[in-house]
Order: sequence, then C-alpha cells, then structure tokens
Amino acid sequence: MIIKSAKFVASSPKSEQCPQSRLPEYAFIGRSNVGKSSLINMLMQQKGLAKTSATPGKTILINHFLINEAWYLVDLPGYGYARASKKAIAQLSALVNDYITNREQLTMLFVLLDIRHKPQSIDLEFITRLGHAGIPFALVFTKADKLTKSAVEKQVANYQKTLLNDWEELPPLFLTSAESRQGRDALLDYIEEVNNYHVKI
Repeated sequence: MIIKSAKFVASSPKSEQCPQSRLPEYAFIGRSNVGKSSLINMLMQQKGLAKTSATPGKTILINHFLINEAWYLVDLPGYGYARASKKAIAQLSALVNDYITNREQLTMLFVLLDIRHKPQSIDLEFITRLGHAGIPFALVFTKADKLTKSAVEKQVANYQKTLLNDWEELPPLFLTSAESRQGRDALLDYIEEVNNYHVKI
C-alpha cells in the first residue's frame, strides 16, 4: 500500500463522539511506552503525525487519522500506567473497552508488544479478553532493531508458546522497528488485504 495522504481528523473523549463515518478503522494499542506513536509516524511517513513523548500515558483520547481518504488509523490510549491514579486508569480502561467492543467500524485492532520483554501478564490478559470478545486483532512487536535476530526469534517463540496454551490458532504477527522501518510494507499490505476483503463482501 502506498500512503498518499494522512491527516489528523479528531480527538474524542468518548467512542460515541468519534467521527460519524462508515469507513473501516484500524486501531493501535499497547502498554505505556511501547513505541506506539513512533510506529504510527513511521507507517505514515510523517514524523509529527502522532505525538511522541518521553512521558508514558500521553494518549488519553481516541485519535482518528484519515488515510488515503479511504480508512482511519486510530490511536488508542494505552494501558499499564504505573504512575496514573486508579481513577484515571479506570476511566481510560472504560474508554478503550467501550471503543473496541461497541465501535462497529473497528475492522482490526493491532496490539503492540515490546519485543525486548518476555510475555507480560497485563498483555496476555488483554489479548485473552479480545479473544473471548471475538474482536479481530493482530500482534505487532515493536523495537525489533534493539535485539539480535536470534534474540528476536527467541522472544517471538516465547510468545507463541505461551499463547498456544490457550489458543488453537495464533493471530497474525508482525515484527517492526520505527527506526529501521522494518515491517512497514508487511503491515500496510496486510491492512490493504483486509480492506479489499471487506469490500468484496
């Protein structure tokens, strides 16, 4: 897929206030500091499209970006803020849950995972909830450039082994790096493939 245009459309505090459009939406979510904004900017080839910050938990709204006038990239608040108050965590969790369970336009949810870390319980619990709710999702490993090829393969194998304990079939998996642009074509081609499938049906 060639990105011809990518523009910010809206930030919404509630899912019902999101853009009133029937275009398919591809949402990105992950633990705090997983590199979500950097990945989005790399995919869209716009350095400042999604705001990056050294402070975890920067995204607190549902951000919509219109891509190629054909689909939306959605930047969702993350999870796992160690420094956030219980009230703030509960509000963000409710916001995300409302979007991913009730937003009819959601076509695919990309769950970002830092390849440098072993499977974390908070990620596995979130992934399990998605499976039980029947929400289509894919796993996107970030920061692949930070490890050797063998270390990356070992980490991926750890995830696959852990997930196979509860899943008969693994979700789509992508290896990415915002720095080296690894995985950009594969991820965008996958979105195009899913888009084409939905157009046919």
